[in-house]
Amino acid sequence: MFTSLECGFTPDDQWAKLPAGWSWKEATAVATDSRDRVYVFNRGDHPLMIFDRDGSFLTSWGEGVFTRAHGICIGPDDSVYCTDDGGHAVHKFTPDGKLLFTLGTPGKPSDTGATSMDFRTIQRAGPPFHYPCNVALSPTGEIYVCDGYGNARIHKFASDGRLLFSWGEPGSGPGQFNIPHGIAVGSDGTVFVADRENSRLQLFTPAGKFLAEWIGIARPCQVFIPKSGDVYVAELGYRAGMWPGTSAPPDATGGRVSVFDRSGKLLARWGGGTNPCTPGDFFAPHDICVDSHGDVYVAEVTMSAGGNRGLVSPDCHSLQKFSLRKPLP
Repeated sequence: MFTSLECGFTPDDQWAKLPAGWSWKEATAVATDSRDRVYVFNRGDHPLMIFDRDGSFLTSWGEGVFTRAHGICIGPDDSVYCTDDGGHAVHKFTPDGKLLFTLGTPGKPSDTGATSMDFRTIQRAGPPFHYPCNVALSPTGEIYVCDGYGNARIHKFASDGRLLFSWGEPGSGPGQFNIPHGIAVGSDGTVFVADRENSRLQLFTPAGKFLAEWIGIARPCQVFIPKSGDVYVAELGYRAGMWPGTSAPPDATGGRVSVFDRSGKLLARWGGGTNPCTPGDFFAPHDICVDSHGDVYVAEVTMSAGGNRGLVSPDCHSLQKFSLRKPLP
């Protein structure tokens, strides 16, 4: 395992300058807009905090709107899509927080037989949503939602919010999912799904046809594809957020970040969780994005994935910036 410095990035876990007395408890997701402003979706009192790329605080919004923050995606017009997993809904906002529309019926999970957020209680695939996880947009504006903890489906919507179709079911075969947690769409329309508890990425056509799987990935939470076409993956690893009754494979890694080229060749990998609270290492990588300068932002669910049980210090980082020093291979 390499360090972020060896991979060409300088880590900074104190990058964001919060207003005095504020905290985010944990940063669940992070995204950048067309001006490289950084939106941090979090589970604190101010769910959407916005910073400039130097870390200076700009504004916040979303107070009182969400049941539980989970995922975020920003469109080319700077519209902000937020996934409220506890509210079983996805919301689209203007950049300043005006609600444009909502997908799903807030507070009403679909019928999949699931009795909790434990994916092992799912009995069947269902319609939107039962604890949805993340959102991605296609190059032509369609909306993809991975519906993960209480469902096992990918839902595709038109840009106006009309449901077009869904695919997937519980399991570990092609086109099956055990927590479809993260999602991204390549410039050619290929859909990448972070199939977390199956420790793989699955690739699909825009019509939901299975293309391939990438393995050798440790419980991926999110995948991000910048304009370079490389594929950045936030991997939770096997030391955080383990489900009761599960165990890690021998010599299992902790949290890490991996970067692949479009064919699946590994270009860079750092972290591993040996020193999870040290800048550049990870405890619970949950989301990842890359800005127009090639800088990388990683959000970690540090508390809910084990910090609240003493697995790491309460002051362990939940957001890091990795500034690009040299191009990837």
